[in-house]
Amino acid sequence: MAADSEPESEVFEITDFTTASEWERFISKIEEVLNDWKLIGISSGRPLEKGVYTTGAWEEKSDEISFADFKFSVTHHYLVQEPSDRDGKEEPAEDALPLPMQDLLCMNNDFPPRAHCLVRWYGLREFVVIAPAANNDAVLSESKCNLLLSSVSIALGNTGCQVPLFVQIHQKWRRMYVGECQGPGVRTDFEMVHLRKVPNQYTHLSGLLDIFKSKIGCPLTPLPPVSMAIRLTYVLQDWQQYFWPQQPPDIDALVGGEVGGLEFGKLPFGACEDPISELHLATTWPHLTEGIIVDNDVYSDLDPIQAPQWSVRIRKADNPQCLLGDFLNEFFKLCRRKESTDEILGRSAFEEDGKEVADITHALSKLTEPAPVPIHKLSVTNMVHSAKKKIRKHRGVDESPLNNEVLNTILLFLFPDAAEKLADGVESGTSPSTGNNPPENEDYNLFSQFKSAPSDSLTYKLALCLCMINFYHGGVKGVAHLWQEFVLEMRYRWENNYLIPGLANGPPDLRCCLLHQKLQMLNCCIERKKARDEGKRGSVSDRSPGGSSGDAGKGADHSGDNSKETDKEKEVGKSWESWSDSEEEFFECLSDTEDLKGNGQENGKKGGAKEGSKEPVNLKPEGRLHPHGKLTLLHPGEPLYIPITQEPAPMTEDLLEEQSEVLAKLGTSAEGAHLRARMQSACLLSDMESFKAANPGCCLEDFVRWYSPRDYIEEEVVDEKGNVVIKGELSARMKIPSNMWVEAWETAKPVPARRQKRLFDDTREAEKVLHYLAVQKPADLARHLLSCIIHAAVLKVKEEEVLEDISSVKKIIKQIISHSSKVLRFPNPEDKKLEEIIAQIMSVEAIIARARSLKAKFGVEKCENEEEKEDLQRFVNCLLEQPEVSVLGAGRGPAGSIIHKLFVNAQRVSAMPPLDEELRRSGSSDERRLNTGAVSDFPPPTGREVILRTTVPRPAPYSKPLPQRMYSVLTKEDFRLAGAFSADTTFF
Repeated sequence: MAADSEPESEVFEITDFTTASEWERFISKIEEVLNDWKLIGISSGRPLEKGVYTTGAWEEKSDEISFADFKFSVTHHYLVQEPSDRDGKEEPAEDALPLPMQDLLCMNNDFPPRAHCLVRWYGLREFVVIAPAANNDAVLSESKCNLLLSSVSIALGNTGCQVPLFVQIHQKWRRMYVGECQGPGVRTDFEMVHLRKVPNQYTHLSGLLDIFKSKIGCPLTPLPPVSMAIRLTYVLQDWQQYFWPQQPPDIDALVGGEVGGLEFGKLPFGACEDPISELHLATTWPHLTEGIIVDNDVYSDLDPIQAPQWSVRIRKADNPQCLLGDFLNEFFKLCRRKESTDEILGRSAFEEDGKEVADITHALSKLTEPAPVPIHKLSVTNMVHSAKKKIRKHRGVDESPLNNEVLNTILLFLFPDAAEKLADGVESGTSPSTGNNPPENEDYNLFSQFKSAPSDSLTYKLALCLCMINFYHGGVKGVAHLWQEFVLEMRYRWENNYLIPGLANGPPDLRCCLLHQKLQMLNCCIERKKARDEGKRGSVSDRSPGGSSGDAGKGADHSGDNSKETDKEKEVGKSWESWSDSEEEFFECLSDTEDLKGNGQENGKKGGAKEGSKEPVNLKPEGRLHPHGKLTLLHPGEPLYIPITQEPAPMTEDLLEEQSEVLAKLGTSAEGAHLRARMQSACLLSDMESFKAANPGCCLEDFVRWYSPRDYIEEEVVDEKGNVVIKGELSARMKIPSNMWVEAWETAKPVPARRQKRLFDDTREAEKVLHYLAVQKPADLARHLLSCIIHAAVLKVKEEEVLEDISSVKKIIKQIISHSSKVLRFPNPEDKKLEEIIAQIMSVEAIIARARSLKAKFGVEKCENEEEKEDLQRFVNCLLEQPEVSVLGAGRGPAGSIIHKLFVNAQRVSAMPPLDEELRRSGSSDERRLNTGAVSDFPPPTGREVILRTTVPRPAPYSKPLPQRMYSVLTKEDFRLAGAFSADTTFF
């Protein structure tokens, strides 16, 4: 018994009939995917409308399956269609063919210009492709191809799916597919032939008809007629007879402020080469029946001029060289340079001559020397060109990156006020600042979105000049040289009290780039220094409104009338801005101490600090601007005078950031908070001192009534006599013991603005700015100014687009602006994002260049007939935006006749060159026709496409008539036949 049971147990363990093979698993995976995508059952849909393959949206979804360890990707391609009215069409006719088979015969969408190759070859609206997942994998052996095809066949049969399934075989570049579509009792096989060498008998229609008929093997003797669609494509490459409208820039013609016809301050635009390389003309015969035309080895009726349909597409040059794009790219490359200006121009670029730096010990005495500041006449010839002298020390005289002519032209462009002849010591009119009345339009205000600078500012002009110098004159060396001259010019203006032109008045505009803010800060310093120097020379009395010293006169109206009629919040903001480096400086260092003591300072301080003090005040009022008009002092009852106050210190964004970091580091402790409050109260203390000096005997309530009216609460009360009187008192926050205002008021001494320590040390701030400018490397400079260059490029593109009026370009420009405003708003944007912006601008430039190229070639501007001109303009715009454009009137319409002439001229120019071996292979029938002596207006077609269709019963005469289709394409190096042959499977 034991011996008998042993083999039984072995058999039971080894033989497991439920185990599925890899092949079965693969088939079930295909079925699973088809189920998931709901592709099982009858496919329904409406007949296709004309052109829907081009205008409609195509979508695809993918999944991955594997056969053993070999991975395949399964992709479902389908045309998105509106849901059809399925209720009415739920029960199709019993013998209705599957939808893909109906599509094989549909003629509305032959030769779609942009679609998957299987859509072009078979006219399908929906199909599934199984292809090797890895790009370098391929199904090469015949047995594997057959195995895959049988898997597809079984999966289709099991699921009842009517969507065609294709398998990609051979290398991917060959685009070889075999497939199958199944319906109830019918099957279509999709087969393909792909050859490099074309058999001669298949280069014409009669040979293709023979192959189609033999493949169908129709059992009927009078064969049903075959319908044909034929397309011949002609390529025009020779545009020589039409000049390219963009003139190359003449680099030598610089004098007079121009570079190759480009003024300074304007970016170039346009393509240096023709951005359109080829024109493809497709001549189509959409509905022909067999026997109507002859096309064989010796003769052809297919004359392109007679074709009922013409359509044109253009082939764009790959990355055409465009001037604006080149400018942007070259400037962007600067951002990646590492060298400093000194390394580029020589070590001692910023050093003075040896004798001047030899003895540094005399520097202080030289600074404090009482000699008056010399003010020279400002002209181009007097501008500081010391950089040139220093460069010459290290190289030959003619080796400096920029010659004098170029440099003077640029400096004149940047500083137009230098050309004006000014009287000694007097500037004719103020600096041509542009910020007073800026043009309020959308393009002008782009600078705030891009964080660049206004388009009429010095910073913007400097960016454009550096961009041009970088491209045409010495690259990074030229940039370093111009920047060095610019920095020297800034120092010259600071030392000689000349305002910088092309900058808005007032404090730095934080909406602009940091470099622009720095220049504005320098201008503020020059303005303060100039006013102070004039004040010293004029020595006008403090009492006159305009005659205060330095800062006071400038800030009088602004600080007195506007800023002080504010609440506490605004005041805090103000004092924040005017905080300076060390806290001690607000509470020490008074210039005229003895003078103050003589005026009874101590007495005044005590009298001012005590609220109800009736003590007589001996102080002489100083630093008054004008009477307030409405208010009087509470206790003496004298008119309240608005004092001359110091303006708050202007700040650039890097200083504000630095300051906020310092304040944040003080922490949240009581001591830190107190110190922070004292730091922020610098401006408040200065204003209190000015107020005390202007209003002897005043008290804190008087100051609050003027400075922060909301903190002085007045209410009507009835006194003992029954009269209604107004009683006022400080607000609750002002009554908090030892609050900042009370402390500051007690600390404040009656000192007029002109004697106070300056809130804004213009000398120190100017030196900081000049040092900041001097240490900028060309790369730093390019980073600062890149936003200005992008701003300028966008304005240039907008200006050029207006001339062409292309709707797609308008959309792209809007995208560029929104993209740039997001990227450029933050400091140090990523290089990748900047490259994207530049690429978008370049794409717009290329589109506009193409529009101009087509306009020139189609003679849009020369056309005299207004209606024809509009048609041509519309045609050109469509060529830019659509993959393929139909020509109205085919060869006889206005556009068609121009295209015909272009081909005729190209044929004459080519003068029938000898035919090469490949052409002989591909177009032998055409050659023979050409060689008979009739010179054609058109060259031999580059591509021949033929679609043959018919409906015949297969495989037997009594089978159901089913659609048969064959597509053929013949090009110079390629011959392909794609056949879809249907058979009745009911009895077979």
